[in-house]
Amino acid sequence: MKAYRYVSQGAPLRLTEVPDPVPEPGWVVVDVEAAGLCHSDVHVLDGTIEPSRRPPFTLGHEVAGVVSAVGDGVREAAVGDRVAVAIVAHPQVMAHYAPGIGIDGGYAERLTAHASTLVPVPDEVSTVHAAVATDSVVTAHHAVRTEAGVRPGEVVAVVGLGGLGLNGVRSAVLAGAAVYGVDINPATFAAARDAGAKACFTEVTDLAGLRPDAVVDFAGVGSTTSDAVDVVRRRGRVVLVGLGSATTSFTSGNLVRKSVRLSGSYGAAKEELHQVLDLIGQEHIRPAVEEIPFSDLNEGLERIARGEVRGRLVTLPGG
Repeated sequence: MKAYRYVSQGAPLRLTEVPDPVPEPGWVVVDVEAAGLCHSDVHVLDGTIEPSRRPPFTLGHEVAGVVSAVGDGVREAAVGDRVAVAIVAHPQVMAHYAPGIGIDGGYAERLTAHASTLVPVPDEVSTVHAAVATDSVVTAHHAVRTEAGVRPGEVVAVVGLGGLGLNGVRSAVLAGAAVYGVDINPATFAAARDAGAKACFTEVTDLAGLRPDAVVDFAGVGSTTSDAVDVVRRRGRVVLVGLGSATTSFTSGNLVRKSVRLSGSYGAAKEELHQVLDLIGQEHIRPAVEEIPFSDLNEGLERIARGEVRGRLVTLPGG
């Protein structure tokens, strides 16, 4: 089968013929119908993120498809089932089962997945939307609902209106909040307003007059986090999701005097993936996606690196 393999930092992924996977006990083979392209894969390629495995290996952690083989002892799925592969990060991180992170991922025609990570895809949800739900949607949902604890009537700011940020806007709107978006690129504002944002700004400091109850930072470029601490109301919450900078700094006086709660957010629980798939099926969430051919995978990652993508790119390894 064909797979795009990470071979070394700074090099494009290499299209390679690799053996078809065989499921061990407790595992299944999934024919990959859709795989989302994530900025974190770009960070692996450029060296910002240290991969957890030695190359060569296959990236791609947003995966959905059809089960084509099952190993001994599997009761959670059968051949022919439509499934999404969860990246389980709560209540404990299970990175060793995560596609494209602990095991070979979805930039391939097929992969193996541990049966415990499989989530059925409702009939009303497309495989493309199911793939991006596994990270782009559910990570935003967790950051807004669980880490920020957004409640009805609150004022919430979402910083960074890319693939995750737009889903963060929608999750906060569904939670009953008044939501405002921030991005240095005004071209993102229309999509944020479509998702339910009341208004958008180019600087976090523009939020000062709104005194948000919570700021969820999907950019994480350093200044965004420190500015969030400055503008959030007393006893407000700042949640950092984005990894745009390796380090950040902030005015400790504001953090302490205002009793601001600053926390990070990574991934989501498997149950939360069930929740967002149901929300997509009910059309409460409509992920913004662009499908690209499998042959254009490296070009798609380059577009993400140049900041040219609105929403999420999804490639179709199965054609």
